[in-house]
Amino acid sequence: MNIQQPWWQHSSFYHIYPLGFCGAPEHNDFTTPAVPRLEEVADTAAHIRSLGCDALYLGPLFESSSHGYDTVDHYHVDRRLGDNRILRLVVQQLHNSGLRVILDGVFNHVGRDHFAFYDLRRQGEASPYRHWFKEVDFSGNNRFDDGFTYRAWEGHEELPELNLELPELREHLFGAVGQMIEDFDIDGLRLDVAYALPPEFIGELARYTADHKEEFFLLGEMIHGDYGQFAAETGLHSLTNYETYKALWSSHNDGNYFELAHSLARHFGPEGISRNLPLYNFVDNHDVDRIADRLIEPGHLFPVYALLFTIPGIPSVYYASEFGIKGRKAVHSDAPLRPPWRQVTPQQPEPADFIRELAEVRRRSPALKAGSYRQLFVDHHQLAFERRFGEERVVAAFNSDGAETRIELALLADSESSEKHTAVDMFQSGKVLPIKAGVLEITLPPYGSAIFRLTE
Repeated sequence: MNIQQPWWQHSSFYHIYPLGFCGAPEHNDFTTPAVPRLEEVADTAAHIRSLGCDALYLGPLFESSSHGYDTVDHYHVDRRLGDNRILRLVVQQLHNSGLRVILDGVFNHVGRDHFAFYDLRRQGEASPYRHWFKEVDFSGNNRFDDGFTYRAWEGHEELPELNLELPELREHLFGAVGQMIEDFDIDGLRLDVAYALPPEFIGELARYTADHKEEFFLLGEMIHGDYGQFAAETGLHSLTNYETYKALWSSHNDGNYFELAHSLARHFGPEGISRNLPLYNFVDNHDVDRIADRLIEPGHLFPVYALLFTIPGIPSVYYASEFGIKGRKAVHSDAPLRPPWRQVTPQQPEPADFIRELAEVRRRSPALKAGSYRQLFVDHHQLAFERRFGEERVVAAFNSDGAETRIELALLADSESSEKHTAVDMFQSGKVLPIKAGVLEITLPPYGSAIFRLTE
């Protein structure tokens, strides 16, 4: 069956935070010559493809003071990672490996070392850039003793907010986006803190990128709220699904699949607020604890990843989590979440092979990539749903219990002849189960999952 959705609808993503992945220094001294550490990302392409991922989200990599989200220059690659030539070559190598590439677009705020804010600090009221920043007031002072106050992202004064209503500032930022497309040939952007950006700014950016490259993907970072409505207002193609992320791990820790079932139905059910929106799903990322650290029971890694690749939306694997590594946020640092790739040591259980299987099952299934969602069964430790696209019907079932469990799923209406239907295991076994009187009986192993395609 030929699916006519855009490329991101049927992609599986891999997520890398470059500064951590490449082992870059924590702080930028702005004097050291460029070091081509970013080449290490291209060297990992074969591994990423082996997992079944065909798209790569690279976190911030433009010149910044420290963590990448405190941008200094939107037009030049961070010297700790390389330079513009290196990025151009790396993207080309990734494309040649069969990977699409999206980058972080950090447009809500900058670092205090950004050239425009540096000029404001130096010249004060005489700076031509004073209007580039929100709520600049020379009647007060800030903790850095600049002689003025300003609006900062969520109160963090090291991150001054940009005045995105200003046409000349938009022109500057869109010029950087144009360079990313035309010079680096990227395939999309993930908009940092999209929830804080003016919707009209995002809408103008969406029109700009659509004019510059066909099927340019715009992913927005969203925490809470009505994802479907926000996407409709802005033109974003997808949003980070933090609501379901939380339900994925907590429903396992609490023995409460009802929480996850509620989230899935709220977003993807027949009346779901995101039913026509391919949300970006994940079980961990550069901002939250590693899933292997978040889960109380290590065996839950397997139903969690099985869910990630079968629920509606776009699955994303955060680098090295396929090896089962742990990592928890420190009090004043996210560094434990962002280790150098060369220091990663696989742990047990290691879900990498299982992720490969899941990615392949999803790749072969139109229903898992773009199908509707219908809940079939839910209990504290068991969940089952159906995905449907055209003539394909897929049933996925999950068990968070440490004991083998049998469940019965009513699949066929009275008008459908169950004698002609069977359920074929979509994993390698190819096992066939009968559907008797419209009911499918499935035996799920401890911490197990099953994916079946209904056939006639």
